[in-house]
Amino acid sequence: LRDEAVMSGSRTVMNGPGAATLAPARPRLRGRLQIIGALLLATLLGACSAVRLAYNNLPTVSYWWLDGYVDFDGAQSLRAREELDALLAWHRREELPKVLALLRRAQALAPQDITSAQACEFADAIRDRLLATAVRAEAPAAEVAVTLSPAQLQQLQAKYAKRNAEYRREWLSLDAAALHGKRYDRLLDRYEDFYGTLDAGQRALLRRMTAESVFDATRTDAERRARQAGIVAMLRRFQAERTPPAEAQAAIHALVHRIAEPPAGPWREHQLALQDEGCRQLAALHNTTTPSQRGRAVDRLERYARDVEALQAAD
Repeated sequence: LRDEAVMSGSRTVMNGPGAATLAPARPRLRGRLQIIGALLLATLLGACSAVRLAYNNLPTVSYWWLDGYVDFDGAQSLRAREELDALLAWHRREELPKVLALLRRAQALAPQDITSAQACEFADAIRDRLLATAVRAEAPAAEVAVTLSPAQLQQLQAKYAKRNAEYRREWLSLDAAALHGKRYDRLLDRYEDFYGTLDAGQRALLRRMTAESVFDATRTDAERRARQAGIVAMLRRFQAERTPPAEAQAAIHALVHRIAEPPAGPWREHQLALQDEGCRQLAALHNTTTPSQRGRAVDRLERYARDVEALQAAD
């Protein structure tokens, strides 16, 4: 039930060189829905030297992350640890082969120019994997959710308040120039980690695209808060009505899909615009890269693929 909205459509496709087919893709909305889903992105895009260690220790890291939000009691703690172990085992068995296929598809396209549609298709494929993991987690999440106490929900609200204060401090307090500069620096770090040092023209292109972005920190903050309020209200309803786990799972399933596919309205339109923007940005910048930069991208993807193969073999 992670509450954070995707900051920019460009983030989800930042280091992926493209998709495997040339057919235009209809933009679809998926979120960073769950902590193992976040590691999937790390597996695809992160520093390969740390991926195996992070992946194998994910149940422990995930447990402490979740515990920081609700402060599990003894029985909840035991159940959460068991379910996180089971979720990782499922992910290793069912999802890592799909991750590897995505990496190989990206590797095949990295030496070529790509289109915005190709970038969007690859982003869609990543988000499909995130959603599959979130759906797998719904049943165990429901079983724990119906046992949360009023004190634990107060802890959750306090954690949300802290995170919201951090977001205000990091994003809403910035003027337009500082906001653009911060987003530019983050995007530059990600691109250069993948392609190597960008030249002056590439940096100028990235700075221009960042300045022209439709990203709206205020709108993102409002959506975060609305989502948090909805989660707390749902959990309080579980308490008050003594909701059975099966009914709670149905409610969580509906929430996951509302996050993944927001209903028609301003937020959905904004997310679609961000996704389209991210695809266009990736294609535009990738198509300026040199053979040397594309070679680095191919090498990076090969190292990621070998890491995934090693993680599969460790099952």
